Amino acid sequence: MKSRAHNFSGFGLGFRPQHFPDILGGANAADGVDWFEIISENFIGVGGMPMRNLMRVSDDYPIVMHGVSLSIGAPDPLDRDYLQGLMDLAERLQPEVISDHLCWTGAHGVNLHDLLPLPLTAETLVHVADRVGQVQDFLGRRIALENASTYVTFTADARSEWEFLSELSERADCELLLDVNNVYVSAFNHGFDAADYIAGLPAKRIRQIHLAGHENNGDHIVDTHDAPVADPVWDLYRDTIRLLGPVPTMIERDANIPPFADLVAELQLAREAAGKAGHGAAA
Repeated sequence: MKSRAHNFSGFGLGFRPQHFPDILGGANAADGVDWFEIISENFIGVGGMPMRNLMRVSDDYPIVMHGVSLSIGAPDPLDRDYLQGLMDLAERLQPEVISDHLCWTGAHGVNLHDLLPLPLTAETLVHVADRVGQVQDFLGRRIALENASTYVTFTADARSEWEFLSELSERADCELLLDVNNVYVSAFNHGFDAADYIAGLPAKRIRQIHLAGHENNGDHIVDTHDAPVADPVWDLYRDTIRLLGPVPTMIERDANIPPFADLVAELQLAREAAGKAGHGAAA
């Protein structure tokens, strides 16, 4: 097992292969970036140059693993082959965090390739908490679950999403990945107060923060990850840091990916926002 001496704090970016020459292109190539997040599925079972490049990055920077296929709320049994691949990758990288989403992605062996919402009921809470426990027992470590952006709710909902996440994190003894953009998107779409969502989460469980861009269509917002972070999300992020204190924060960009220098410049905005909130370094 690879030994790590990294201190997981500060501000990170999603690792994208096209940026590898920039990241390890020489002294001070990635100044302004404290750590990188990978999409787990992009590297499970992968070898060759992509893995060698990632291992080179991991020698110099803390790595976090973020997944989209755990399907923690699905009715099907957990995919043990997927979990084994996740564990094998974690053994190689020794990531600071392993995360996925509070959602389901399919059923009966069909993957719908979307992060679908769950009914926020007592039955769902028991089901998801049990599955989180199974995953954590398998991996031998806590995982973090992220709030996904949502566009519909269920008539059966018996609690708010932040209440559900709070109860889940305590019952399953897991961590949370707070996506501030997703809070803003869901609050706009469903008409709740984003500040109530942030305030209702257990600060001690929040391991990491995501920021990303979205598409505002007037009467609804779509989480797209293809644009810079919007001004109201920056405002919500500053309020979040004032409330929670410093939390390791990253910017996600999954489409219309700009040059590496542009992302580093946007990440500097996160540092400045945290500084204005009274916490200059997320730890």
